Amino acid sequence: MPRIHIIGVGGYLPERVMTNKDLEAIVDTDDQWIFERTGIRQRHIISEGEHTSDLAAAAARQALDDAGLTIADIDALIVATTTPDMIFPSTASIVQSKLGASGFPAWDIQAVCSGFVYGLAHADAMMRGGMFRRVLLIGAESMSRIMDWTDRSTCVLFGDGAGAVVLEARDAGDEPQGGIIGSVLKADGSYRPLLMARHPHPGASPDMPDMAVDAAGVAAVEMQGNEVFRNAVNKLGEVVGDVLAHCHMQPSDVDLLIPHQANIRIINATAKKLKLGTENIAITVEKHANTSAASVPLALNTYYREGKIRKGQVLLLEAFGAGFVWGANLLRWSKD
Repeated sequence: MPRIHIIGVGGYLPERVMTNKDLEAIVDTDDQWIFERTGIRQRHIISEGEHTSDLAAAAARQALDDAGLTIADIDALIVATTTPDMIFPSTASIVQSKLGASGFPAWDIQAVCSGFVYGLAHADAMMRGGMFRRVLLIGAESMSRIMDWTDRSTCVLFGDGAGAVVLEARDAGDEPQGGIIGSVLKADGSYRPLLMARHPHPGASPDMPDMAVDAAGVAAVEMQGNEVFRNAVNKLGEVVGDVLAHCHMQPSDVDLLIPHQANIRIINATAKKLKLGTENIAITVEKHANTSAASVPLALNTYYREGKIRKGQVLLLEAFGAGFVWGANLLRWSKD
């Protein structure tokens, strides 16, 4: 059975940067209040003329370039997003067209902040089964477009962006120690009232008309923050233990934790369970905020391009999102 390897990595952040100081002019908050509770200093915000598919396509192009491939070399395209361009067609099909391709399958995954982790597990299973040799997996979000900019408990938390990887199936005999080792995915819909996007949308801030929701009428995020925090810490702690046990590994085997970038306190709690120091944790929440399904691949791209990921290292990816849905992937980095 083949092993599935990441052979290309990419990311994209919109040009517009919104700092905590900028938010002070919009909603009753301040930089210190936000940073102490979340670890966030700034976030990137999509422009009026951009769409989620544009962010995804930009990240995909960088990942393809990094892999030394073109879109013609890809057998399937998956986009993890909770903020699609439209209800249908899928954002993945739009990205496929923007990349100048057609014919191969393209589809979306909706697992909110856990979308990329879910997508990696899906792609791994299908590629091991022989369906595809190369898959382009993207996490992309325009979270600013589903914010209530009068609600300081939610609007300070999120940002926009996209991250992408190119996956390739290789014969296990070629690199027996590399590639995706295993995944564990979980869900419990009984928690859905704690974090949701409710219809109708209450409207964007009049000072930021470019953030108004489109005609699809997507709802705005509502969250019971304390309960979400408590559950995220508990369930992420459980799932990292589950994936290690599933793969017959120990916390000491993990070289780098690449967590969902929701809140620095949640990240630190998971790292504490694994007994990892800050040098073994990918942290981008300060500059990116919570980019939902894009947060894990964006953090991966950031640390990869900074030379902080080395061949042979064991990486643990984990995420938790509305639903609740949560999960984790283990992989051994095989890219030079």
